[in-house]
Amino acid sequence: MAEGGTVAILGAGMAGGAAAQRLAQAGIAVRIFDKGRGIGGRMATRRTRTGQRFDHGAQFFRAKGDALRAQCATWIASGVAASWGEDGRTVGLPGMPAPVRALLDGFPVSLETTIIRIARSEAGWMLTDADGVASGPFAAVGLTFPAPQVVALIAASGLVLAGPDRATYAPCWSLLLDLDEHPGFSKAHLAFADGPIALIVREETKPGRAAGHALVAHAAPDWSRTHLEDPREAVRAALIGALEARLGRAVRPAYAAVHRWRYAMVETALGEPCLYDPAQRLGAAGDWCLGPRIEAAFDSGRALGERIVADLKGAR
Repeated sequence: MAEGGTVAILGAGMAGGAAAQRLAQAGIAVRIFDKGRGIGGRMATRRTRTGQRFDHGAQFFRAKGDALRAQCATWIASGVAASWGEDGRTVGLPGMPAPVRALLDGFPVSLETTIIRIARSEAGWMLTDADGVASGPFAAVGLTFPAPQVVALIAASGLVLAGPDRATYAPCWSLLLDLDEHPGFSKAHLAFADGPIALIVREETKPGRAAGHALVAHAAPDWSRTHLEDPREAVRAALIGALEARLGRAVRPAYAAVHRWRYAMVETALGEPCLYDPAQRLGAAGDWCLGPRIEAAFDSGRALGERIVADLKGAR
């Protein structure tokens, strides 16, 4: 068996973390690859030089099913997550990536590593990154990044994996502001059904966050789609203007930035827990399998882990 049965998981977000956890529980070695600079995927936090933190991706998650509910209890007990509000919202401590980091603690993780091709031989799967470095062989491969990226890698590798092309996403521009004064509203967050701004969150209302007046505003999907390729400076100015219109007051940020999420929220999901082809020992998972929730990513990743465990253990 390739590399003692080691499985490669591409993507260090919630789905990848859940898949890796399930594989490790079955005694299967795992190696993680991710093109980003940090663990967490869209559960992302940016920290400024002043120590302010912005959860500029997912703002929170809720655990409705037994699996994530049990995992949340472990995270809260260990201090990497906490409740926020009274409606079941949970956030990571000190930032949103913390629960995923806890899932991947102890695993070998290769960050800033973009896998551009995967190929399978009798020895197992080989992975080639953008620098031409090869890794493997691996017994199986799990792809846990957004569906369009799964489709692109499968095509570049000359392979077939039916399903990911059916998933669709809405993009999102996020605005990060560190204000000199209170924004003028007392609620932890404000949501809007129309206009350029869909959500405004006061970061300091979350447990373990720094004092101050840090705001994250998420642009609406339609606005983000229309302005997806606009220059960052133009997007930042437009969103600050839209925020001021919403708040009815001028804002004076000591820090202002924007972040583009090309694949922010699932609009069309597959409606199945994961994809796995035992003939190839190749699978895929993510929120795009089940729906636009962090819990969907967790459940999908765990389902993929289960499929790989059943396949590899059954082959021994």
